[in-house]
Amino acid sequence: MPIIFLVLIILAIPFIVALFVKKTYSVEREITINRPKIVVFEYLKYLKNQDKYSKWATMDPNMKKEYCGTDATVGFVSAWESQNKNIGKGEQKITKIIEGKRIDFELRFIKPFAGMANAYMTTDSMSRNETIVNWGFDSKMNYPMNLMLLFNIKERIGNDLATGLTNMKSQLEQQSLMNMQNNIR
Repeated sequence: MPIIFLVLIILAIPFIVALFVKKTYSVEREITINRPKIVVFEYLKYLKNQDKYSKWATMDPNMKKEYCGTDATVGFVSAWESQNKNIGKGEQKITKIIEGKRIDFELRFIKPFAGMANAYMTTDSMSRNETIVNWGFDSKMNYPMNLMLLFNIKERIGNDLATGLTNMKSQLEQQSLMNMQNNIR
């Protein structure tokens, strides 16, 4: 009998710990892009452009994508489905646009785990040709899944956001270089 009680106590420990772990978290990363704010905002408000820079969108070249509505407008939905368990199935909806400043998204995760999160991107001018882009993510993990917050999930999501921002910077600055070269010819 004492072994059974010991096993039960060991199994109960994570559930007890999860009672004391917070259930909400926020992650934000930023980058400076050498392009005017209007150019950067026009690029990022189109959800389909995330296929070119988001780490998650580039992890599975065979990912099934579906779109509903008019891109870059409130209500547009981008849905995905992947056999890759790190990507799974879900959709992202534009919920609010403050033209030239901010775009808000609602993320609905279906597989491998159901959940919801809010994400946003903001743009701010540093100078005429430099723009700061912030990409943020706010979410909630219900008990007992909130225990995962003890295992660097915020850091991993932050790293993925940073990778996406770096890819976006490269896309936009490369675009600028190509436009300059085309104007010289």
